[in-house]
Amino acid sequence: MAVGHAFRDMPFGSIHFKIGAVLFFAFAIEAWEMLILTYVAGDLATSLQVSATQVGIAISALFLGMIPGSLLWGPISDRIGRKATCAWSFAGYGVITLLSSFAPNFETLAIARFLSGLVFSGVFTVTFPYFEELLPVKVRGKAAVYLAAGWPIGILAALGTTALIGGHGWRWVIAVSALASLWGIVVYKVVPESPYWLARRGRNEDAHDVLERLGAQGISRSTVLTVSVDKRQTIWSLFRGRTGRITVIQVLINFTFSWGYWGLQSWMPTLLEGRGLSASSSLSFIALSAILMIPGYMTASYLTGRFGRKWIFTGYVLAAAGGGFFFATASTETEMHVGMFTLAFFAMGAWGVWDTWMGELYPSAMRGSGFGLGIFGQRVANTIAPSLVGFLLASATGATSTILFINAFLFVTVILGLFLPETEGSELE
Repeated sequence: MAVGHAFRDMPFGSIHFKIGAVLFFAFAIEAWEMLILTYVAGDLATSLQVSATQVGIAISALFLGMIPGSLLWGPISDRIGRKATCAWSFAGYGVITLLSSFAPNFETLAIARFLSGLVFSGVFTVTFPYFEELLPVKVRGKAAVYLAAGWPIGILAALGTTALIGGHGWRWVIAVSALASLWGIVVYKVVPESPYWLARRGRNEDAHDVLERLGAQGISRSTVLTVSVDKRQTIWSLFRGRTGRITVIQVLINFTFSWGYWGLQSWMPTLLEGRGLSASSSLSFIALSAILMIPGYMTASYLTGRFGRKWIFTGYVLAAAGGGFFFATASTETEMHVGMFTLAFFAMGAWGVWDTWMGELYPSAMRGSGFGLGIFGQRVANTIAPSLVGFLLASATGATSTILFINAFLFVTVILGLFLPETEGSELE
């Protein structure tokens, strides 16, 4: 019997809620780590006596490390399992990030941040596929979108950490971030291994144990559990036939969508100060935007369960682009708030649906690798966008034209999304 069939009529129980809560905070820690340096950039520049350009390099170093990391950890998770991937990734991230807080100079810090991104991309690559492979079919879309709501919680955690201990310097802020890696122990203790991976490795009894723990009913222990592709796949398998077309489209979506969001987000404090807000007001504005992201996830979760991934994702991205346009052309502070909050609401709802949809496009043997390739597309955009946007802002282009240029990537995302298959209500392979 296909493992996916065991999830068809499985009830959603307390075990799923517990797993979701644990992975939710794992995802929040990822957002925290990705943003934390941007909020202590001023102190970092003063402490190490470096330029704004060098600070930008230090921020980008984490994402630069995630580029090869996402390509490495996807196949690793398909080979050693989702649980072991989380454990090793969290452990490596904690050690390297803690050491980076003692960096004596800019060069050492940049290398340490690169290595942190390299090892921590394992958690980022596996979190959504891991959760999806433990969820009943009927709630998979709704529940997985809620997992993405860890992003604004991570933003608030980064802002809160900066507010509480930022006065002691960037080293303390980074050290506290490293301690968050201890959450990997909780993930390892609470979250069971994916039964899809166990079945593919021939560990039939272990797969049955997990399914029983998850609440699967009416399955005999003598039943041999199978997956659609049970042999090891190479990275090149992702580029063959129908799977190849899906891979190219989803990697492009990850690039354009991430560019459209991160290109604006990474320069948001500067853009807001350019519109007349003080530094403290800008951080408050960002915090309020993060709070408004949460209902964006909630509405997307409900709607994707009713109408599927494709139309909710493309509709939300289109609405986010509208919010970005309104922000770019705003002539008053009120209009600026409306545009930015609209962008935050719909962009994050779309991200929740997309993170769910992306993992559903592949069979178990390729799911980690396929998701990793998508993260690769995101990280390339994350690395390039801040530098190019900074160049455009510094040139005669101007803030409004730059924001509209960023917004164009969201429109491309909408078009690309129309060419992917719907997955709501279908069993995972």
